[in-house]
Amino acid sequence: MTHYVELDVRPILAAGGEPFGRIMETVTSLGPDEGLRLLAPFRPVPLFAALGSKGFTHQDREIGGGDWEVLFTPAFAPAGTAGEMSAARWPGPLMHLDCRGLAPPEPMVKVLGAAEAMQQGEVMEVLLDREPSFLFPQLAERGHEWQGGFDPDGVSYRLLVRIGPAS
Repeated sequence: MTHYVELDVRPILAAGGEPFGRIMETVTSLGPDEGLRLLAPFRPVPLFAALGSKGFTHQDREIGGGDWEVLFTPAFAPAGTAGEMSAARWPGPLMHLDCRGLAPPEPMVKVLGAAEAMQQGEVMEVLLDREPSFLFPQLAERGHEWQGGFDPDGVSYRLLVRIGPAS
């Protein structure tokens, strides 16, 4: 289970400061089973790629008054809508897609098409050039679960998709 270290950057920004250094210090200090719970007065989209390249996935939600909570989780730990990463819920992938080098929206079209051909509970692995942020709402709408993050080299984004609604 991932434990989240909280960092509220709202006071830093309200005082006219720049929180990026503090965010990166916090991320560097995280242990192997720790993630970052970031509170910000806006949706910090540039951080998604910055921390994604360091092996973190993200889940964000507006918490009211224009403020946002973002959970940055080490890749392949519980994140997104994936819940627990147990072998029973997340068996080895039966399908492997390499969508690197494809221009958007081709990777999304390929992933969604492949998902339609799979059975509930099966898992597919997808390699991508970037985090597929436009794909996530499409997967959620179809009841699929996912896990993802950049490989340690920071070049390929590895996505696991579990087919079907959560049980």
